[in-house]
Amino acid sequence: MTILAWTYLLVGITFALYIGIAIWSRAGSTKEFYVAGGGVSPLANGLATAADWMSAASFISMAGLISFMGYDGSVYLMGWTGGYVLLALLLAPYMRKFGKFTVPAFIGDRYYSNTARTVAVIAALFVSFTYVAGQMRGVGIVFSRYLEPLLSSFELFGLDNTGKGVVIGMVVVFFYAVLGGMKGITYTQVAQYCVLIFAYMVPAIFISMMLVGNPIPQIGLGGSVESGGYLLDKLDGVLTDLGFSAYTSGQKSTMDMVFITAALMIGTAGLPHVIVRFFTVPKVRDARKSAGYALLFIAILYTTAPAIAAFGMYNFLDSVHDKKVAELPEWVQTWQKTGLISINDINGDGVVQYTSDPATNELDIDKDIMVLAGPEIAKLPNWVVGLIAAGGMAAALSTAAGLLLVISTSVSHDLLKKQLMPNISDKGELRAARLAAIVAVVIAGYFGINPPDYVAAVVALAFGLAAASFFPAIFMGIFSKKMNKEGAVAGMISGLAITIFYILKFKFNLFGGGTENEWWFGVSPEGFGTIGALVNFAVAIIVMSFTKAPPADIQDLVEDIRIPRGAGAASDH
Repeated sequence: MTILAWTYLLVGITFALYIGIAIWSRAGSTKEFYVAGGGVSPLANGLATAADWMSAASFISMAGLISFMGYDGSVYLMGWTGGYVLLALLLAPYMRKFGKFTVPAFIGDRYYSNTARTVAVIAALFVSFTYVAGQMRGVGIVFSRYLEPLLSSFELFGLDNTGKGVVIGMVVVFFYAVLGGMKGITYTQVAQYCVLIFAYMVPAIFISMMLVGNPIPQIGLGGSVESGGYLLDKLDGVLTDLGFSAYTSGQKSTMDMVFITAALMIGTAGLPHVIVRFFTVPKVRDARKSAGYALLFIAILYTTAPAIAAFGMYNFLDSVHDKKVAELPEWVQTWQKTGLISINDINGDGVVQYTSDPATNELDIDKDIMVLAGPEIAKLPNWVVGLIAAGGMAAALSTAAGLLLVISTSVSHDLLKKQLMPNISDKGELRAARLAAIVAVVIAGYFGINPPDYVAAVVALAFGLAAASFFPAIFMGIFSKKMNKEGAVAGMISGLAITIFYILKFKFNLFGGGTENEWWFGVSPEGFGTIGALVNFAVAIIVMSFTKAPPADIQDLVEDIRIPRGAGAASDH
């Protein structure tokens, strides 16, 4: 069968599976919609958490960034992996023991303040919408390549194929996220993890065998290619010859590397859509178990990503550089139709030159296509190419659904139920949650059609916002009995505001814009969340010092949270 036929078949089967699960597990109450009824097993929750965690940024973009950034791309591996460990060990069990459905609910009750709850809701919306923009872009990229004939056959609001792909993804996410809530999302994500990890590992194993003769990609990364010499040495040599920095050397400053890694780590620990997963299991002990399972499942992909990145760059250079335009492989022509790769024969010699000098470089490639194009570049069977499309969709849709649930619950539960309409019925709250999800899908789709950057770069901004707003408030809420509402609110507002300002100034050129040479302390927008978190901590502690201590019952509550014993089902009513 052709690539298109395999793609239709595999994506169609997986979509039918996801929608079928959503119908089977439709949420009938707010508790099922918010936390899947609190009865998910640790193993299933571990699988769902891994799928929720490994978004389009992990599946599609991370290895692509490492391919082009080399050593510098390791910040994403270190930050995201280390951040999950930090979340699982430091925060998740205590948050689960507190027994609230959402992060804003925790902050609102811990800091005995609806103002704190509202600030947390605003922060959750900023984080979630920024994050979901990256997922929607990933959905659009997958569709624009693999469903290109179908998308090109009709017009939709004047959108290009990537934009049309985003709209289709919106419809699918809307169906199972709005209908099934957390209950539907949880079991859908179990299936999505199985799809995405199979789709990620199969081509990695194939390519590792082809290049270095070893079926284990993690070991193959350090192996020798058939022509002789170590793979990484070959890459270093070819890239330096083309004017790029060596693959195994870094260009980022140590300061920026540290700050980006820290922002990704503590941002992970403050991500509301990941934290809420630990409320879906019956007990605190189960939360710890599911965290351990999830770490194992996440490690499979994350330890494979560096190998896929190196294999992809090696095959890419081998197939395009110094090749005649008329003799370029079919994959180049196919991806050119998406607009994500372009060739401009500057000197008119009919030969493609890929160099670091913009004046002589004749090939532009979007970093986000490297993983998706990898099987085609390596000339793997058509069914593997179709499989990678299904895996990319699974990764993007699983996280998008979790984020949309955070948005809907923040609005329906933490704003309506807890503040504006305390007497709203259970059914009314459920309707409001679904309506909020519908609005969120539309807004997310807009950001997916008009993204500010590559998938992983957009997601990194979301982590920075989470680091600057949620992490300090959650951390001090668990480990400091003296932190009061005034300090927490002032800290969250300060950290979030300065980080948003910095991102808008240096990423979107607002407020007068700014160049890389004008970065504060040499820290990039992706790493500024660390500074935002430090500002949050500092302002919170200073304000706390000059204001009234928390009530005795709140201090007792904080003391009780830290007692490592079991707790019953989560309840926030």
